[in-house]
Amino acid sequence: MLSSTSELQFSNENNTEISQFASLALSGDASSSGKNSTGLPVKTGYPDSVYVMAANIFQGIQIEKSPEKILIKYGNEPLRSLSESKDESFQRLSYELAFSALKYQDILETILIDSYIFPSTTIPDHLSSLIIVMLYDFQDRKFQARFLSDNEESIAEVQEVENLLNSFKTKLAAALARYRIKHDALSIYHILPETVRKQELRASTLPLYAWINTCKISPEEVCHSLKGKGYNKVKSILHIDDKVFAADQHCYDVLIFPSHLKSDLLNTDLFKDYKLIFQDKSRSLAVHSVKALLNMDDDILMVNTGSWYTVAHMSALTNNNSSKIFVCGVQSQAKHPDLKNLFTKFGCKNIEILHQTFLNIESKDNRLQKIKVILLLPRCSGLGISNPVEFILNEHEDTGLLKDFSQGGTSEDKLHVLAQQQYEQLTHAMKFTKAQAVVYCTCSVYPEENEAVVKKALEFQDRGIKVQLYRPSPPVLPLCSLKEIHLSTDKFFRIEPSEITNGCFLSVLTRERDPSETVSVKDVLARAAAKGLLDGIELGKPSKQEKKKKKSKTSLPKASTTDGNSIQMKIAEFLNRETNANANRSETSTTKASLPQKNTTQVGPPSQVKKPNKPATNPLVPAFMKNTAPSRPYERPTHFIRHRPEDRMVALKPVEIVLPPVMLPFSSPQVIRPQIPTQHFYYHWVGPKTVVPSYFSTPPISRKGEKPKENLPSSLLRYRRPWL
Repeated sequence: MLSSTSELQFSNENNTEISQFASLALSGDASSSGKNSTGLPVKTGYPDSVYVMAANIFQGIQIEKSPEKILIKYGNEPLRSLSESKDESFQRLSYELAFSALKYQDILETILIDSYIFPSTTIPDHLSSLIIVMLYDFQDRKFQARFLSDNEESIAEVQEVENLLNSFKTKLAAALARYRIKHDALSIYHILPETVRKQELRASTLPLYAWINTCKISPEEVCHSLKGKGYNKVKSILHIDDKVFAADQHCYDVLIFPSHLKSDLLNTDLFKDYKLIFQDKSRSLAVHSVKALLNMDDDILMVNTGSWYTVAHMSALTNNNSSKIFVCGVQSQAKHPDLKNLFTKFGCKNIEILHQTFLNIESKDNRLQKIKVILLLPRCSGLGISNPVEFILNEHEDTGLLKDFSQGGTSEDKLHVLAQQQYEQLTHAMKFTKAQAVVYCTCSVYPEENEAVVKKALEFQDRGIKVQLYRPSPPVLPLCSLKEIHLSTDKFFRIEPSEITNGCFLSVLTRERDPSETVSVKDVLARAAAKGLLDGIELGKPSKQEKKKKKSKTSLPKASTTDGNSIQMKIAEFLNRETNANANRSETSTTKASLPQKNTTQVGPPSQVKKPNKPATNPLVPAFMKNTAPSRPYERPTHFIRHRPEDRMVALKPVEIVLPPVMLPFSSPQVIRPQIPTQHFYYHWVGPKTVVPSYFSTPPISRKGEKPKENLPSSLLRYRRPWL
C-alpha cells in the first residue's frame, strides 16, 4: 500500500485530468475557465452564498440509498443564507455546482470515508450537503486555496467546512487517486454512465437559441442591429468561435448563436429591452405549430407552459390578430401583478391568466367558447435536453429532474406516473367541443411519454359526443423540411438530441372534417365576393352548363340578397319618378307623331317590378329582373344601363326605352338588340356627363309655332349613352 507522501505525489500528477473533467462539467461559466487580471486561474472558488444555495439544492435532490448502503446521512434542515439573490447568474452557478456534485455523489462519499474525515470528526447531518458540494469544488481547484474578495460576506458554516477540508487536503487527494486506480479509469469522468457522458458532451457544444419579439422589433431590424455590433450572419455556427449568428431552419423568427457569446449578448440592448429572448427551440416549434392552425379571431388555451417566455412568444406571433391567449395553472394570486408587469415589458396585450388547474376547468366555461387550439406542454422526464440546468431555470421545471439526469434515465415507476398524468391532461383537452386542434409537445425521448400517450388518447376518444373525432396531422412549420424531420406514417414530429439541438416530440391532433361542411372553391369565391373581399377583381364568366346547375343548386348568401333587393328598389324608384314626370308633361306636348301600339313599350310602376324568387345564375352578383316590362308610348326600345353612384361594380337591370322613330338615327330594334350583349354582369359602364346631342330631342326640321326643345320630356336629355 502506498504511503501518504507517495499517494499525494501520485494524486498531484492526476490533478490535470480532474481539472479537465470539471471544466467539461461546468463549461460556459465565467468562474470555471480563463484567468483573472492577477494571472491566477479563475477557478478560485465561489462566494459563500453560492455554496449555501448549492447545498440546499443538493439536499433536496440527493440520491437516497437503502439503510445498509448509507455512508453519509443528510439532514432535512436547509442552511440559512444571508440573502436570497434572484440574479440569474448566481442561480445558474448554484445549480451547476449542485448538479455536478450529484453526478459524482458516490465518488465524493467514498473519498470522504476513505480519507477518514467522517469517522474521525463529528459533523452535524445538516452540514453533510455543504461538505459534498465544497469537496467537489475543492478537488476541481486541484486542492488549492480559495481566493476571497475583500467585500465578500462570509458565512460561518462555510468557513467551518472549508477549514476542515484544508486540514485533510493530503488525505483527500490520496483517496481520489486510489479511487481512480481501483476503477482503472483515465479520469473519474469515465466512471460516469455512458448516457451521462454523452449528455455532457452535447451540452458543451449546444448553441444558443433566441426568438425575436416581433411586438417590439422586426427580424430585419435585429439583424441590422447585430451587424452593427460586429456580428456576422452565417449559414451554420458549428465550431465557429467568432461573433456570428445564423437563422433557424424551421422558425423564421429564431436566431442561433455560439454558446460562448451568451455573456456578451446579455449585455446588449436587444436582450435588456426584451427584443431577443433565449429559449429552447422546442418551445418555438410548439407555438409556431399553434400559429399555423389559427384564424384571425381564434382563441388559444395554453397548459403547463412552465416559462412565461413561451406565453410571450405566442402573444408576439398573434399580435396582429384579434386572438386571446388563456393561460391556466397560475394558482398564486400574488404572482399575478408580477406577470402583468412582465408581459407589459414584452409588449403583450392579449393574455388572460386563469388561476385554476387545467383538470379543474370545465369545457363549458363561458370564457373559453372561442378556443380553437389548445397547446399542451405536460411535465415530462425531459431526457431529450442536453443542458438540464438551463432547462430547469428557463422553463421553471422541478429540480428533481436533475436526479434522473445524473443517473442517465428515469425509473419505471416515475415514468408510469408521468405518462398517466400526460394521458389525463390530453384526454381532458380533447373534451373541449369548441376546440378544433390540440398541440402536444414534450422534451422526452421515451415513447411511453410520446407516441403511446397520443395513440391511447386517440383510441379511447368519447364517440358519444356529437363532434368529429381527432386524428394526427403533420405539423405545419414556416420553414419545415421533411428531409430533416422524422415524419412517419403516424405523422408525429421528432427531433433527436444532437450537438446542435435538444430532443423534441410534437404531435398535432385535428378534428376530422365534417362531410356536410365541405365547401367548393366556387362557393368560397362567391362568399368572398359577397363580403366585398374581391372588389375590383373580375372573375371568369360561367359556362352554360354551370349556369343551369347553379339555377337549381346555388343559393346566395344573405348579404348578396340584401344588396340585390336594395339595387332593384332604387331602379324601380327611378323609373317610377321618370314615368310620372313624363306623364305630366305629355298633356302639354305638341308632338303629333305617334307610334303604333305594337311598337311601344311601357315601364310599369314599382309594384309591377318583380323581385327574384330564385338566385341568379351568377353567385357573385345580385339577381335582376328579366327584360319583360310592358311598352311605353312614343319611345323606341334600346338598352340603357345607368351608372351607379357608389364606387362598386354592380350590374343594373337592362331597361328598354322606346324613342320616337323619326328622332333616332339608328336602325330598327331588331337590328340594335343583337349588337348589345345580353349579359353585362362584369362590366361597369360609365357614360359622359354631357347632355345628349340635339338630334335626340329636337325634330330634324324646325317649324313655326312649335315649342322649344326644353318642353320635351326631360328623361330624353338625362339618359347617358352606354354604347359610346
